[in-house]
Amino acid sequence: MAERIIQPPIEFETPRLRLRQWRESDLAPFAALAADPEVMAFLLPVATRADSDALAGSFKARIATNGWGFWAVEHKSSGEFAGFTGLNVPLATLPFSPCVEIGWRFARKWWGHGLATEAARAALQVGFERLGLEEIVAFTALGNLRSAAVMERLGMREDAGGAFDHPAVPEGHALRRHRLFRIGRPQR
Repeated sequence: MAERIIQPPIEFETPRLRLRQWRESDLAPFAALAADPEVMAFLLPVATRADSDALAGSFKARIATNGWGFWAVEHKSSGEFAGFTGLNVPLATLPFSPCVEIGWRFARKWWGHGLATEAARAALQVGFERLGLEEIVAFTALGNLRSAAVMERLGMREDAGGAFDHPAVPEGHALRRHRLFRIGRPQR
């Protein structure tokens, strides 16, 4: 049996943010973010604090194994946990699998400051330049106009025929139908 090679975690900064491996001190603010109904309006709820901690633990484990994933985002000047941003291989089999997605989630305090776009732009750069990805996708529930706007600011284009029912969202649920966005490696 081959040994699994564990990559050193990729961590990086933007002018205002530090994208890094998760810490124990991130768990309480992440749980607060996951308990905010406005933040979670277009996502399935995280049921309990234990579920929130387990989700953060899974993000940390993927970064520890792969070197990349959904990084914790720290606001540099305040040192506060702001949310997460990163790259991920979805666990669910999607109509366009295999793929690498980009995603983000920020506490409401940080909305409207361009932080999601700043962090996601840097994560795209890591995906294309350091990981050598050819394409990165993003998807969101139909009504999530804020996330769709970030996707468009990143230069992602909506796949006109790519709307799909997310298999992890129960049938009949208002959030089941999703929009698909794509971006390819920049040509030089």
